[in-house]
Amino acid sequence: MGQSPLGGAAETYNYRVVRQFALMTVVWGVVGMLVGVIIAAQLAWPALNFDVPWLSYGRLRPLHTNAVIFAFGGSALFATSYYVVQRTCQTRLFAGPLAGFTFWGWQLVIVAAAITLPLGITSGKEYAELEWPIDLLIAVVWVSYAIVFFGTILKRRTPHIYVANWFFGAFILTVALLHIVNSAAIPVSLTKSYSAYAGVQDAMVQWWYGHNAVGFFLTAGFLGMMYYFIPKQAERPVYSYRLSIVHFWALIFTYMWAGPHHLHYTALPDWAQSLGMVFSLVLLAPSWGGMINGIMTLSGAWHKLRDDPILKFLVVSLSFYGMSTFEGPMMSIKTVNALSHFTDWTVGHVHSGALGWVGLVSMGSIYYLLPRLYGRDQMYSRRLIELHFWVATIGIVLYIAAMWIAGVMQGLMWRATNPDGTLTYAFVESVKATFPYYVIRLLGGALYLGGMLIMFWNCVQTVRAGRPEDARVPAVLAHA
Repeated sequence: MGQSPLGGAAETYNYRVVRQFALMTVVWGVVGMLVGVIIAAQLAWPALNFDVPWLSYGRLRPLHTNAVIFAFGGSALFATSYYVVQRTCQTRLFAGPLAGFTFWGWQLVIVAAAITLPLGITSGKEYAELEWPIDLLIAVVWVSYAIVFFGTILKRRTPHIYVANWFFGAFILTVALLHIVNSAAIPVSLTKSYSAYAGVQDAMVQWWYGHNAVGFFLTAGFLGMMYYFIPKQAERPVYSYRLSIVHFWALIFTYMWAGPHHLHYTALPDWAQSLGMVFSLVLLAPSWGGMINGIMTLSGAWHKLRDDPILKFLVVSLSFYGMSTFEGPMMSIKTVNALSHFTDWTVGHVHSGALGWVGLVSMGSIYYLLPRLYGRDQMYSRRLIELHFWVATIGIVLYIAAMWIAGVMQGLMWRATNPDGTLTYAFVESVKATFPYYVIRLLGGALYLGGMLIMFWNCVQTVRAGRPEDARVPAVLAHA
């Protein structure tokens, strides 16, 4: 604490909790990608589970998805939202001890997931596999997160609420609603519960949750990152602030209705399936509006992409966002879905979004943050950031291209029939034909993991060379 121009101690931002989440983003990134590489290897060579139940694909796969989405992605969202809301509201984080609780509470959730999922303790719901005691802890941590975030906005010293905070705020509120409704269950023991819903209603609620976990946890929150870190790194204002507001309202309204596209050709009423398809197609407009807004923010600064590897991460992530949000609506069309459903095309689509959009924008944001949190001008090695970018990008392309090809091939083989109406191929033939693509997928995943290890080393060296530092809150505000 120093002396402010107006007298008294100068207030500093609370960077402690930002530092904690930023560092754990990198740690959990390595762990999550490592588990992903292990299960990718198991799909190519099933004997790699060594007949150990807790190393089986069925148990490690939910561990991988939870580690990447909630441990890696969640920690990145906590770190960046806590940083951005303080900087844009020009005030210290509200309820500092509660913010500290969200860090330790979230890490406890992750460790509990890492223990229970390999043991086979699961509710069996996609992206919501954790059992009821852990679900209760998640709800408590999330409500605490909301109190800290919105409390900071209420005590802001700026008249305007910057658009990134709108996206972070929508993500926080909606995820709370999704989690609490979808996780409603009747406990029968400490490790087992049954859903409060039955049959097709349970499936509908689950995919209302499941797709909006993608829409809000993996899209809206990371768009908050995009709207802050791309303008900061490019040193340019957002291309169109008006478009960013239209993007926000159109996206959060439309996304809530898209979940039924996961349930085409099921017992769900046909009108509900069609409604999900229509809203999925409508989503293309706001999604691409946001992508164009982010990319056009580089107007007049395109030359910076040649020399700035952090900007490469941020801008290329937008390219993957645009591609994924084109592919998703196309796959929701019933005739396309008839080919793609249950194939590896879906896996390719998910990973173009997860590795390309979520992964790259998170990495770029952490590379921006870490030096500022440790009193340094830049990361330990700029060349390692450049190397990480190219290794990760090549890995993503290998991964998703292999899965696209495998998926279309699988869909065509499964529906191929002989003149007498019998199936042309046995299912095992499609599995055998997929093998080389699984090996390519493994190679792509290994490259992406290699990039995370490069980032881990670069971050460790940056932290060792710096020291924790909290910036001062401006004492006198400029006119808005």
